Amino acid sequence: MNPDLLVDRFIHYLMVEKGLSGNTIESYSMDLSRYVDFLKKTGINSISKDDTAHILRHLIELRKEGLNTRSRARHLVTIRGFYRFLVQEKIIEHDPAHMVDLPKLGLKLPDVLSVEDIEQLLKVPDLTTPRGQRDSAMLELLYAAGLRVSELVQLKIQDINLEAGFVRVFGKGSKERIVPVGNFAREKVADYIKHGRPYLLKTIPSQYLFVARAGKPMTRQGFWKLVKKYAKIAGISKTITPHSFRHSFASHLLEAGADLRSVQLMLGHEDISTTQIYTHVAREHLQQLHEKYHPRG
Repeated sequence: MNPDLLVDRFIHYLMVEKGLSGNTIESYSMDLSRYVDFLKKTGINSISKDDTAHILRHLIELRKEGLNTRSRARHLVTIRGFYRFLVQEKIIEHDPAHMVDLPKLGLKLPDVLSVEDIEQLLKVPDLTTPRGQRDSAMLELLYAAGLRVSELVQLKIQDINLEAGFVRVFGKGSKERIVPVGNFAREKVADYIKHGRPYLLKTIPSQYLFVARAGKPMTRQGFWKLVKKYAKIAGISKTITPHSFRHSFASHLLEAGADLRSVQLMLGHEDISTTQIYTHVAREHLQQLHEKYHPRG
């Protein structure tokens, strides 16, 4: 069947059925256009269950063109999703991309703060001020639920249930997930809602949980400036990125014995392979402990 028509069907499926974001759709489209162009250039005008060699040659071609390992891995993830869809739709019998391995990424590990770093940072906001109460609640919730910063700043007041101890999050592609929230974060958020939030809003109504000026939600950039300020006060010299709390949340859970599937659900990762990088972080941590404390480490 015509590759262009199949790609169109797949993109339509991602938009309508999966509800992926515009940026993700655009990325998938560009990757698949490049793959289809490669097929046409090599005289292949149809998609089949026997395309494994073509996929491998395409990846080799991308490497020759100078694409780095991470970009080539992303291309393969896109191609895998495309062929899985074709099998699901019974257009082809089996998936030729299934046996193609991802290029080795050289383990570019996420930035992870230690438990001690996190605890030090969480102590910094001034709880005697409304802004300090807000900032403390945001930091606690960010770490407690492993949220993306963009998810945190977009939370509505009705998205958090302090009594039951969970937060409802709308992640990438507007996918909803429910994440448990521990006692520390619940207490800080409850205190902010009772004292800090009314002061910041004054008489202005707002649906957002964390508010800045005029009842508007805090921006991602505005919040990140605060995090960097607090990290400096806490004396944390490590580089902190917008995902540091999320990475730390996942790594600390796995180090403490949480199973990968549960962490995947809490992070909202569609593919468990995205979550698996944290298992390396956890293993590395355990290896360091073994070397440090075992008599023959």
